[in-house]
Amino acid sequence: MKCDVCFRKCDLKDGQIGFCKGRENRNGKIVPRNYGRISSAALDPIEKKPLVDFYPGSLILSVGSYGCSLRCPFCQNHEISQQDLEGQCETVTPQQLVDKALSLVPYGNIGIAFTYNEPLIGYEFVRDSARLAKENGLKTVLVTSGNASEKVLDELLPYIDAYNIDLKGFTDDYYRYVGGNLDMTKCFIEKAAKAAHVELTTLIVPGKNDSVEDMERMAKWIASISPDIVLHLSRYFPRYHEKEDPTPIETLKKLQNTAKKYLKTVVLGNV
Repeated sequence: MKCDVCFRKCDLKDGQIGFCKGRENRNGKIVPRNYGRISSAALDPIEKKPLVDFYPGSLILSVGSYGCSLRCPFCQNHEISQQDLEGQCETVTPQQLVDKALSLVPYGNIGIAFTYNEPLIGYEFVRDSARLAKENGLKTVLVTSGNASEKVLDELLPYIDAYNIDLKGFTDDYYRYVGGNLDMTKCFIEKAAKAAHVELTTLIVPGKNDSVEDMERMAKWIASISPDIVLHLSRYFPRYHEKEDPTPIETLKKLQNTAKKYLKTVVLGNV
């Protein structure tokens, strides 16, 4: 059985778990083994997603599970995204999650954000919870690498209000470095931007994706979708397997000025 969620198309025998750790072949059917399995939850400022142009100043209930389809050497959430935490998570139903979100509305909560690990490897739980959240007047946010098929995105589009999508870099070589697929990410961004609020984040790693020429091409491409799309340029710090020194602030400012030639809003993060 081939999994059709991301570009890897894992060919799984019965009982076998996919590369992402979140899907498996169970009795001849590919299913999400992390459905409703919550490893992390917090009431976060919306700006932490990061989203700066979507209900600024509000809070949002943020939840994550485990597993990821990428293998970024610098992953900031590797404790959950790169681990199999089955048996170490709390199980909740979509109704329970929505009830919790509603109980936090008096404290400033506007909805639910699916984040921390890669939510799309368990997209069924995102879909079911987001649909119920919308029925109850809550906002929904998805923080993702965008490495998912159009079939997956089509199931989510009616129920997601805002996305922050990681555009890791703008070369195939860099996407090989992080274990992702640039073409799939670009298609995901283009389609999501037609249906919802979209902001993009690029973590700038020294010597890897910090070229002015690549940023120029990236910003031009984003502007061809819409110059109103917010681009977050985030400062890298040593994490997980990556030991390179932190990104110089001067590099971020140079890339910010380059991107601003094409985009209206380019913000720096982790500075």
